[in-house]
Parts: sequence; C-alpha cells; structure tokens
Amino acid sequence: MNILKFIETFTDDNLMKSTGSRRDSFTQFGNIGKNLALASIPFGLSALTGKAFAKDITATPATPIGALQFALTLEYLENEFYAMALDSGVIPASENGGRDLKVFQQIAAHESDHVSFLIAGLGGSMSANFVPKPTFDFTVGGAFDPFGDYPTFLALAQAFEDTGVRAYKGQAANLMSTPDLLTAALQIHSVEARHASEVRRLRGLKGWISNAERGAGMPAATQAVYDGEGVTIQAGFNTSTAFGAAAGSEAYDEPLTTQQVVDIANIFIV
Repeated sequence: MNILKFIETFTDDNLMKSTGSRRDSFTQFGNIGKNLALASIPFGLSALTGKAFAKDITATPATPIGALQFALTLEYLENEFYAMALDSGVIPASENGGRDLKVFQQIAAHESDHVSFLIAGLGGSMSANFVPKPTFDFTVGGAFDPFGDYPTFLALAQAFEDTGVRAYKGQAANLMSTPDLLTAALQIHSVEARHASEVRRLRGLKGWISNAERGAGMPAATQAVYDGEGVTIQAGFNTSTAFGAAAGSEAYDEPLTTQQVVDIANIFIV
C-alpha cells in the first residue's frame, strides 16, 4: 500500500458518518490499524539524523525522527496497558452485552499496529533511531489497581487516550518539514481521538474534553492531562462569546508539549 492509498483510508467520509450509530462508527475504523501496519513508509527517514531515548524517558529532539521516537514510546505505553488488561480479565465480558470487551480488543489491535508502524518508520528494530520499550508500572507503586478494578482501568485508559490526542497534536510542528510523515501522524492522531471519545463515553462522559475538567471519577494525579484545555481564543476569535466557555473549549484540543507529555508518562515508567 503506498502513502496516497494510506491517506485515503483515513480520510474516508464514511468512517464516522453522523447517521450511523457509535457501534457502527467504531466498527468501521476497525481495519485502520491494519492499514497502518501494511502501509509502506516512503519518508526517506534514513537520511535524517536524530538520537534515541536514553533508558530513562526524556524529551526527544524537535525533529521528525524525534517526533517518531516520542510517538513510539507513547504507543508502547498504550499497547502494553491494553495487552495486560486483556490478559488480566479485568474487562468484564458481560459489560454492555459484551461490547466493552470488543471495544478494547479493537483498541488494543490498533495500538499494536501503531507500534509496528512507527518502528518501521524509524527503520526497524536494528536502526540507530530505534527506541526500546521502557519498563512500565501501571500501578504506580501500588497506588492504582487497573488490572483488578475495572473503573480504575477505564479511568487510566481515558487519561492515556486523552494524552495521546494532545501529544500527537503537539508534535505537528516537528513534522512540518516532512509532509508525508505529518499526514500519516495526524491520521494516527485521528484514530487516537476516536479511541478517546469511545473510552470517555464508556465512562458516561461526553466524548470530548470540556474546559480543563478531567471528568468524574478521574484521579487527581491525571489533572496534568487536562491542564490548558480551557482555551477559548482560536485564531484571534473568542469562541466563548459565541458559544459559551464550555462549548468554546470543547471545539478544540490543545497541544501538549514534549516535556509535558514526558512528565505524564514518567509517572508510569520504572
């Protein structure tokens, strides 16, 4: 699959038609992750220079390679989180008629494919640009029990997905010099946004962030994920005067800087 076909896959208007149900919408993008993994990556990244992460997670360079390395570490985190959750049995097979389990099986498949896609984009696991998977502790030293308590799992899933959406947006500027890569990364961002919306709705929330509110039942430790989301000035226009502060903030996700995301991720890295 070439990059143009890859882009077309993600811009298909049929993916999220408003006339379809949420179940239909989620099913329709079920093959997106597979398309990511199958897509060729003619970005010429081997000609770019960059340095890999140290074993401790630090901010990556503000380059296309750095952006890919950064994204890969976030995808490692999400991929392992969902894989461990599915293995643990914490997601009730009977919840919502079995729908919750199917949703997270699909999300887990996407995250696995994102990892494969980004590793390929960095030149493979033997490339100098490759970054290994860190060691994660999703209990944060015993503070959380995401694989023994379903509400805790849902809360962390929401935090990780909301972080991913803002993190990908924050890397856009680092990808401007490589348009094909920018397009591909923003399409992954679109998939992450669908994940975030679905997880939030499973928790009984709106599918988007309102102001800087983390939502009911979210641990205080996740507030950094939502700080800065109350912005209502967009391109010089005050959206709150036309729509109200809540609606104005809901219309846009604000980017997180590399360092902000590193600080969030490091909570879960040993």
